[in-house]
Amino acid sequence: MKVPESLVAILRCPENHQPLVLADPDTLLELNKKIALNQVSNRGGAIVETEIEAGLIREDRQRLYPVREGFPIMLVDEAIDLV
Repeated sequence: MKVPESLVAILRCPENHQPLVLADPDTLLELNKKIALNQVSNRGGAIVETEIEAGLIREDRQRLYPVREGFPIMLVDEAIDLV
């Protein structure tokens, strides 16, 4: 499920309040390759085991908030570092 643009426009990072944008397909592809190899953990320290269907990336491109079943998971501990 895709997150409506109208929702993305009002969402902000809960950590530093930067705007968010939808993750592009190439970013998701690379991230999911790493997830398949158990090379990705979230900010809470848990290994991410489930493929990311969609995500919201912070304006500075440092963090991705996963989207599950069309719902953005806007918890700092669930965020994934991209750098």
